[in-house]
Amino acid sequence: MRPLETLKNFFVSVCCYKSSGIDLKSVFGYPNRLRGGEILSREKLNNMSGAVSARKMLPIILTLSLPTMLEQLLHTAVQYIDTAMVGSLGTSATAAVGATSTVSWLVGSTISAIGVGFLAFISQHMGSGEEDKARKASGQAVLAVIVAGVFFTVLTTLLSSQIPVWMSVDENIRDIAARYFLILYTPMLFRTASIIFGTVLRAVGDTKTPMLVGAGVNVLNIVLNFFLIYPTREYVLFKNTITVIGADLGVEGAALASALSYTLGGIMITIALWRHKTISPKGQSLKPDKVIIKACFRVALPNMFQRFATSLGYVVFASMINSLGETSAAAHTIANTVESLFYIPGYGMQTASAALSGYAYGAKDEGSLKRLVKTIIPLEVLLMILSGGLLFIFAPQLMSLFSKDKAVIELGSVVLRMVAVSEPFYGVPIVIEGIMQGLGKTMIPFLFSVLGMWCVRIVGTFIFTQLLSGGLVEAWGCMIGHNLVLFVMFVAYFASGKWDPFRKSKKI
Repeated sequence: MRPLETLKNFFVSVCCYKSSGIDLKSVFGYPNRLRGGEILSREKLNNMSGAVSARKMLPIILTLSLPTMLEQLLHTAVQYIDTAMVGSLGTSATAAVGATSTVSWLVGSTISAIGVGFLAFISQHMGSGEEDKARKASGQAVLAVIVAGVFFTVLTTLLSSQIPVWMSVDENIRDIAARYFLILYTPMLFRTASIIFGTVLRAVGDTKTPMLVGAGVNVLNIVLNFFLIYPTREYVLFKNTITVIGADLGVEGAALASALSYTLGGIMITIALWRHKTISPKGQSLKPDKVIIKACFRVALPNMFQRFATSLGYVVFASMINSLGETSAAAHTIANTVESLFYIPGYGMQTASAALSGYAYGAKDEGSLKRLVKTIIPLEVLLMILSGGLLFIFAPQLMSLFSKDKAVIELGSVVLRMVAVSEPFYGVPIVIEGIMQGLGKTMIPFLFSVLGMWCVRIVGTFIFTQLLSGGLVEAWGCMIGHNLVLFVMFVAYFASGKWDPFRKSKKI
């Protein structure tokens, strides 16, 4: 592909990128308006971008995935800053904050699964030109937010005191870990709105709005951390002494800062969805629509069980690591935070692959779906090789950003360099799963994930840490084994061609 052609095709895609994101209808051949208001015929769109060629697929993927990557990058940067701020309070504070993080994944991933069901339904019906059904689904998403948000608010607040006990958290930090969890999960309704409404927007190609909302949330979190975690103190700036008022709440201050930020994020994303020209739920009925709910949950339930089972596996995994002692728990928490930065390319590509595959299936555009696969998987491997290489090289420096404890830094650096080698293998299942989510095929990823998590990671970690007296290195070795097994299973299934919906076309 010639560089000038690539650049030209990128600008063609950008022309379809409205203030709220790329317009996927134009990509798959449906008449639409561009910025200048020109109405393009189906024939002209096909000549321009309707029949998506291989050389045009790359800029479309990047236009969709880059805002998601930036959003995740900002979120991870705040995690880094948050961890560093709490880390300055000591290893116990870091362990208290990280002790219940896997439960957070459990709750968040369960809600995300509901969003996946709406993503598949909305993207497919937008692709087929049935915009009315897509907007009705947006109204049902509001109902899902209310029901799930209230349910998880009640559940997490009632169980907040018991979760650190179930997680085998050290008795010395159980109370502070419980208070941190309670504060963090009080605004669960708003967190649910952020997750599900953000997915609805991404389903129509709008990855920009969730990015901007996430940026606002992250900036507020940092600012509030600064005032709520530390006591009142003085700084010298240009020979002038400045007094900064602080609440001196420590770990609880970090939780309060996050809770307030999540609340703002939920409000912002709700307003953005309500004002959205394409997928606004305004005027839609909030009464349960059996047809839409059944279709969405046929996709969501396997994904929900997958996320629940794997997240529960993370809880068990973390519980076994917590039992190894404070140093291992702190190293594991910080290493997880560091590693999350290097998963960003994978999950950015997953977002793009889910939306594009759903649209292509809905539009019955088999050629574009095949070109999506041939473009996005090699791109994903390349990006994960680069990110894994950087993680391997800079592991000690990244660990030292969050802890001054030499034992924690050394142990965390070892496990990070171990997992860095497996990054490219982990990236392939991520993007294949994204393609299958858009197609509404979530049962196979559920089965593969459960097998990998419980038969490899959990059983292996139990044997090495609980029976053979191993440590964090052995536990992360089992985690890497889990990633490699996922790679083998997903690649084998994909190579068989059974994922292809045009073999037996049936829209959800």
